[in-house]
Amino acid sequence: MKALILAAGKGLRLRPITETRPKPLIPILCKPLIEWQLDALSRVEDVDEVLIVVSYMKEKIIEYIDTIKNKYKFKIKFVEQYPELGTGDAVIKAISYTDLDEETLILYGDIFLENWDILQKIAEAEENAILGAKIDDPKDYGVLIIENNYLQGIIEKPLKPPSNIINAGIYKLKIRDIEENKNIPLSPRGEKEFTDIITNIIKKNKMIKVIKIDKSGWIDIGKPWHLLEANKMALNKIETKINGYIEPNVSIKGKVVIDKGTHIRSGTYIEGPAYIGKHAEIGPCARIRPYSVICDGSRIGFSVEVKESLIMEKVRIGHLSYVGDSIICEHVNFGAGTITANLRFDDKPVKMYIKDKLVSTGRRKFGAVVGAYVKTGVNVSLMPGTKIGSYSWIAPGAVVYKDIPAKSFYRWFGIGYIENLPQE
Repeated sequence: MKALILAAGKGLRLRPITETRPKPLIPILCKPLIEWQLDALSRVEDVDEVLIVVSYMKEKIIEYIDTIKNKYKFKIKFVEQYPELGTGDAVIKAISYTDLDEETLILYGDIFLENWDILQKIAEAEENAILGAKIDDPKDYGVLIIENNYLQGIIEKPLKPPSNIINAGIYKLKIRDIEENKNIPLSPRGEKEFTDIITNIIKKNKMIKVIKIDKSGWIDIGKPWHLLEANKMALNKIETKINGYIEPNVSIKGKVVIDKGTHIRSGTYIEGPAYIGKHAEIGPCARIRPYSVICDGSRIGFSVEVKESLIMEKVRIGHLSYVGDSIICEHVNFGAGTITANLRFDDKPVKMYIKDKLVSTGRRKFGAVVGAYVKTGVNVSLMPGTKIGSYSWIAPGAVVYKDIPAKSFYRWFGIGYIENLPQE
């Protein structure tokens, strides 16, 4: 059996996170999402080859996979998708490298599961199969029309959904069925949609079984706050493992992972579930609150508090700072006293601009999303729902109420003033 991972998208709704890394390399417990998917496929019987469809920042994906590929039993090949014409186009390009008489397991590259064992159940289905996730509000997804546990159709983002089961982005299909139904038109957004291929298969009376899971066990990482939710899902399954050096007078409560080479200094208080990667430094007198993830090589300084946040690789959080419900990308440097505010005065859900449209995060508490290589001066305040573009600088004492583009210098004179940083 072949497996396909669709990993070519730009991840525009995840900006600024995806300004410096492709979506498949965003970390869940400090391990790239695509590695979680490959690990899961390695436990599926009969998968002998994985094809990864790449385009945006493909070199970074290929370079990373080259460092881990030897741990897998199957072969890994890359298929380039250019131009990027949608999920249907990605699958069509990938199956040209396969045998028509085989079956394939297809995964969208932004899917994370609580229990990856469901892949084996899908692979074992006697007929074609699709994973359906049961959610409370399905209007923003492709909703499945189901009869007697078999798929009858998919309706994209309906105002009145026919069910609360949505397309969860994982399929098991006969490659010949895809090949025979690949002639589909471009959608209104100028792409070939894989769901149109699925529709064609159904019209020819080919059975597609729906295998269902609850929303609590599935997430589509499409917007920044979904990354916090995915890490929270993974944190709920960890067991305590302490491999770093712990100084005297450190308190550790609950389930906590501290990886090799990490140094926890005296006076630090860690409440699990929490995950701290390799060669990090924490404290002295830091507080790490539940559902925090701190990745390799990061430094959390004196009297810093981190709460339910993702801090990526080689971040420096200066003393007397607070990071709450936020995402801090790689190589960020926070000056002393930098604060991420995470609660609105009116106590309503925090909103954020996604592709120039203001949308609700659905979260009462949500801080900032700070792109890679950002630097802040001392006593900077980032207001709830703000995004800081990668490589930007924020002047000391600034209060940031609005999104800052990449490679900008933000000053504060009672109102925010943005200027472009000089280009190298």
